[in-house]
Amino acid sequence: MRKRTLFRLATATVATGAAALAYAALVERNMFTLRRYDVPVLPAGAEPLRVLHLSDLHMTPDQTRKQNWVASLAALDPDLVVVTGDNMAHPAAVPGVLRALQPLLDFPGAFVFGSNDYTGPVWKNPFTYFLPDREYAEGAELPHAELRDILTGTGWLDLNNRRTTVKAGGREIEIVGVDDPHIERDDYAAVAGPVTGAADLSIALTHSPEPALLDQMAADGFGLLLAGHTHGGQVCVPGYGALVTNCGLPRSMAKGLHRWPGSDSWLHVSAGLGTHPTAPIRFACPPEASVLTLIPR
Repeated sequence: MRKRTLFRLATATVATGAAALAYAALVERNMFTLRRYDVPVLPAGAEPLRVLHLSDLHMTPDQTRKQNWVASLAALDPDLVVVTGDNMAHPAAVPGVLRALQPLLDFPGAFVFGSNDYTGPVWKNPFTYFLPDREYAEGAELPHAELRDILTGTGWLDLNNRRTTVKAGGREIEIVGVDDPHIERDDYAAVAGPVTGAADLSIALTHSPEPALLDQMAADGFGLLLAGHTHGGQVCVPGYGALVTNCGLPRSMAKGLHRWPGSDSWLHVSAGLGTHPTAPIRFACPPEASVLTLIPR
């Protein structure tokens, strides 16, 4: 009798695990979700301004559902579009990325790149994400220069270790960005310095939300910090949250809007819209884009 009970328990456990895996791979991974947040960073009396934040598309050529969903976000009529990297997951991904972004290129936009804009994915043991000092493995080179030229050719701003101003929604925005800290391509020292105060607001971009970098951006007075990279944990435990962030950020900040500690700055971390192709699952963490409505403090 005891053996039969144990067998039934083992069978039920395997069946439950298989059902959860099927749900994560076939259902939730495609449950594209739009998040909305109000962020109090504007001067008193200012009109709201809408920022559409996209990240971690990890696009492959055949992901037409994702491409169509992202393209449909143009109906939101954002004042500014911000993309925080990891657009590609295949050497032939540029046409798919452009199908997704094409309707959004009519709006003012800015971007930084992530590691998976430079090199493609390679198979890895997913449990290595629990290792803080795991070695980064590079795959095939991706056409980042082609994507950069197309985006900047439409007027979008390349903010990889750059700083400038942009007009959006009738406002002047001081904006800075760095290349991906996850692969040590960032050079914030080259663009650092206090915000001038001449613009209506200030925004800072990075792919990987490394705390030391965010501290510097906040200390310089940037009111809104935008990042991706974490996938929100990608596999989360209900009631517990993300298991890992794949960076120095605490698990509690793996996604969403947070006040950056010790500052007046706000941090928004996008859970992103894609997955690493060798781990195409999401659990308790659907793919997302976010509309940040900036409002008076």
